Amino acid sequence: MTKILVLYYSSYGHIEQMAQAVADGARESGAAATIKRVPEIVPPDVAEAYGFKLDQAAPIAMPDELADYDGIVLGIPTRFGGMAAQMRNFLDQTGGLWHSGKLIGKVASIFTSSATQHGGQEATILTSIPTLLHHGMIIVGLPYSATDLMLLDEVSGGTPYGASTLSGPDNKRQPSARELGLARTQGRFVAKVASRQRQGNDAETGQTDQAS
Repeated sequence: MTKILVLYYSSYGHIEQMAQAVADGARESGAAATIKRVPEIVPPDVAEAYGFKLDQAAPIAMPDELADYDGIVLGIPTRFGGMAAQMRNFLDQTGGLWHSGKLIGKVASIFTSSATQHGGQEATILTSIPTLLHHGMIIVGLPYSATDLMLLDEVSGGTPYGASTLSGPDNKRQPSARELGLARTQGRFVAKVASRQRQGNDAETGQTDQAS
């Protein structure tokens, strides 16, 4: 069975909700989806003072376990148009995986959030992609077959680079049904691509074994 990891960081719970929707979509495509999060690096007293959601159910991931999955979907909130430091800190610990080539050929995708409608969502996804390419991963976005990307009747996240949500400047806005739907679609699409890639790798391995 194709294995998908939804790995996220979430200060206020918005990306946490999106991560669940991505995992639901992956499961709808027949994949086994696991949700984990990266460690918080903000001191506990500071996190509490700023109202961070610290009681999240997802277990903490370890960098080396990324190699155990066929596809990895990263939930990365934007910070001034770039990757949140918590995710950057985690990915900076994957040098061993890079050195051994353990992520080469695996599928990767990204979803994000921002406080405002033009708060750097696309910039965050685009500037995060080089890290995944250095690992030799296959990048998957959110195709326009997800027709909700086309709608203009409400303020909503969603880009062809990946699903997204808006939290509002006070972090009180929650992911909308449309945004969660786009996240599920992304999860389904990633799982389908990862399944095809896994089948291709299995077939190639079989041919190599026969040739030897």
